[in-house]
Amino acid sequence: MARTAVSGRLAWRVARLAEFRDETPTARTLVFDLPGWPGHLAGQHVDVRLTAADGYRAQRSYSLAAPADGDRVELTVQRVADGEVSEHLTGPYAVGDPVEIRGPIGGWFAWRPTDPAPVLLVAGGSGIVPLMAMIRARRAAGVRTPFKLIYSLRTPAELYYADELRTPVAGVDVTYVYTRELPEGRPGIPRRIDVATINTAGWPAEFGASCFVCGPTGFVETVADILVALGHDPHRIRTERFGPSRD
Repeated sequence: MARTAVSGRLAWRVARLAEFRDETPTARTLVFDLPGWPGHLAGQHVDVRLTAADGYRAQRSYSLAAPADGDRVELTVQRVADGEVSEHLTGPYAVGDPVEIRGPIGGWFAWRPTDPAPVLLVAGGSGIVPLMAMIRARRAAGVRTPFKLIYSLRTPAELYYADELRTPVAGVDVTYVYTRELPEGRPGIPRRIDVATINTAGWPAEFGASCFVCGPTGFVETVADILVALGHDPHRIRTERFGPSRD
């Protein structure tokens, strides 16, 4: 998931690609070795900078896809046509190649395993990335905090982390909403997330859930409005959004 880069006084560090795996035909998870990494919270993001041989630099921000793991950092990048950074990271970028990373950035859109409140995650497309980091952080911490994930995507082919999400995990309930094409054999018609979806697949407002919503701007605003209309505390609704850009 790409974001608008955030300026700050954080130091740039040189990372090298250790391994990668394709999530969809246009999205790739990249695992970096990053010596001196200070650690991060699930939900935070980093700046990524590439420098060409002629000195030209391009920079984008990406959500961290997994909880802190020593000097390893994991990102999932969606390839965007003409994207200066994403096309390189999901194309010719090879194991051992360097890249500069700065972070971690952000602290408000973050989940901490010490928070006992139930969690509702609502993802639109590549907005699943920081929310997947939260699911993985739950597992890594060994806590039993109940999670519900509502994941909206256009077609089954665009499902990130397919094997992992399809493996049942106690205390993590996943609901998929397909907006253009349903999986083979699934009854019904494609649709978008609406009041009925969140009312049925989410937590009742009186449970005091921590709600994290991530996706395109219009999607995030719609979901946040629905949550408020259903009685959820606005102070417990945290949103992260992204809009059209070259990357």
